[in-house]
Amino acid sequence: MPKRILTGTVVSSNTNKTIVVRVTRRVQHKLYKKIISQSKKYHAHDEKNSFKVGDIVKIIESKPISKLKSWIVLNDNEENL
Repeated sequence: MPKRILTGTVVSSNTNKTIVVRVTRRVQHKLYKKIISQSKKYHAHDEKNSFKVGDIVKIIESKPISKLKSWIVLNDNEENL
């Protein structure tokens, strides 16, 4: 099964080697059929501490790194995993 790749915005980068990424997706409401935005936060591993709040990043699934982290930030040159 291929690993999922998500795109989101960095919400927090305060902790060492960890960033929090908010991924927003648009879905249709089941009853009212209106398009609504749903968002979820993911903790991702940032080895070089290179991303700051407001950056748009891609994250990829990985094995669990810690209790909350099971995603890794993708660089543009690492997309061929």
